[in-house]
Amino acid sequence: MSRPTLTLDEVGTDPFAAFATWLKDASETEPNDPNAMALATVDGAGMPDVRMVLLKGLDAAGFVFYTNFESAKGEELLGQPRAGLCFHWKTQRRQVRVRGPVEIVSQDEADAYYASRPRGSRIGAWASDQSRPLKDRSLLEARIAELEDRFGPDGEIARPARWSGFRVRPLEIEFWQDGTYRLHDRFRFTRAGVDAATWDVARLYP
Repeated sequence: MSRPTLTLDEVGTDPFAAFATWLKDASETEPNDPNAMALATVDGAGMPDVRMVLLKGLDAAGFVFYTNFESAKGEELLGQPRAGLCFHWKTQRRQVRVRGPVEIVSQDEADAYYASRPRGSRIGAWASDQSRPLKDRSLLEARIAELEDRFGPDGEIARPARWSGFRVRPLEIEFWQDGTYRLHDRFRFTRAGVDAATWDVARLYP
């Protein structure tokens, strides 16, 4: 079945507003995690790396996610603070790609999000030496049990210093919608800098 051509009027002139609309559409049809996104980074040798993470914040400054700074992605982003994101919503037959520099969120922002997490997730942030070798699962479970005893059922669990968030500040956002016979619709927004108020937009060949 053919799909109507995506027009510039539908995409608009504000890529953040367009993304919010597409994310809302996806939240109504995707069975799991419509906020899931592939995060691409590079290590110190320039070797690329990619994994799925969850978008936890979106505003005019950029796309926010949280992690352990000592994880592979944390260390890669601290060393090379640039990233690519890719959202793919299969039921919507849509994709959004984002590229730009990365900055660390404020401590207040990280504290507020950390406090909103389930208690088990907050304990997990303390227990996991993310991306490090784990000889046996029982060692992790024992550490979790130890932390549960230490914090108690109602004790405050402060955010670990090694756990915070990153904000990808896009210089480029591309919207892709599936088309019949692979004649997809693609619009790419670009801007000169992360604080630039205006975006240039161009339709791309499929």
